[in-house]
Amino acid sequence: MSLHRSAASTLDSWRPATAAQESLRQAFLGFLAAREDACARSCAAGHLTASVVLLDHERRHVLLTLHPRVGRWLQLGGHCEPGDASLADAALREAREESGIGDLRIVPEPIHLDVHPITCSLGVPTRHFDVRFTVQAPPGARPVRSDESDDLRWWPVDALPEGSDDLAELVAAAG
Repeated sequence: MSLHRSAASTLDSWRPATAAQESLRQAFLGFLAAREDACARSCAAGHLTASVVLLDHERRHVLLTLHPRVGRWLQLGGHCEPGDASLADAALREAREESGIGDLRIVPEPIHLDVHPITCSLGVPTRHFDVRFTVQAPPGARPVRSDESDDLRWWPVDALPEGSDDLAELVAAAG
């Protein structure tokens, strides 16, 4: 199955908890129906991305990255790659690459959707249709910062860094 078909199937079967998330789910499905290249980073109209709320083993802390382009603390994640079989695979790959933690466990159903304007690696304004998942780290996991991050740090789920109020809904959805 192609990543595009897998993404459409995942979003078609997912039932979000709020009307706002349902509205976004419908918009994502419409975008996927209109664009065969919706999962490709090269799609200048916008493209699906995959990110994670990476929780520690006790689910008390979330791992956030200080994003070099955005200059804010964000969840881990990024673009889908040609070898990704599903959005969950893309999210898990990104989590491993950006956290340096192996043996992560992912819940394969989305928990949250977001669309945001961004100038990413294309160098032109576009949109990220971000599909978000929950990932749990093994006991004693120690993250290792990658070149894709200015900093990488565990934050208490109820005490997120200043300027990240928009992450509260996302982290709560992972709870």
